Amino acid sequence: MYAGLFLVEQDRKFIDKVRAKAESGVEVQILLGNPGKPEIEQRSTDESVAGVMASKIHQVMDHYARLQDAPNVAVRFHHTTLYNSVYRFDDEMLVNTHVYGLPAPHAPVLHLRQLSGGEFFETYADSFDRVWQTATADWPEAVAR
Repeated sequence: MYAGLFLVEQDRKFIDKVRAKAESGVEVQILLGNPGKPEIEQRSTDESVAGVMASKIHQVMDHYARLQDAPNVAVRFHHTTLYNSVYRFDDEMLVNTHVYGLPAPHAPVLHLRQLSGGEFFETYADSFDRVWQTATADWPEAVAR
C-alpha cells in the first residue's frame, strides 16, 4: 500500500489494537510507499493530486512509528508504482484497485477470501510478497524514531 491512512483515521485505537495483536504473537507486516521516491510522486500525479501521496504517507508513518518497538511488527518501505493496495487479515483481504486519474478512495475495493481452489487471493498475496522482498526496513529520516 502507499499510505492506508484511513485505517488510523477511522479507528483511533487501531495502533493499540495492532500492538496488542502483535504482543499476543500475531505477525504484522506493514508495507508503505517511501515518500521520498519518485515512483510515489508519480502515483500521486496519476491520481490527479500531485504531492498529496507523500504527505499522507508521512502522516501515517507518525502513527506507525509507535509500533517500532513492538514485537512481531515489521514495517518496510517500497518504491514501486503499485497497481493496487492490499490489506490482508489472515485468510481475508481487501484489494483497493488503483484507477488512473482517480484517488484511491474513489476506486473499487475487492473483498477476497482464501479458498482452497481459488487463485485470486494467492495472486494478490504473492504480489504483496514480491514487493515486500524488494522493500527496505530503513525508516525515512523525517519520522525515524
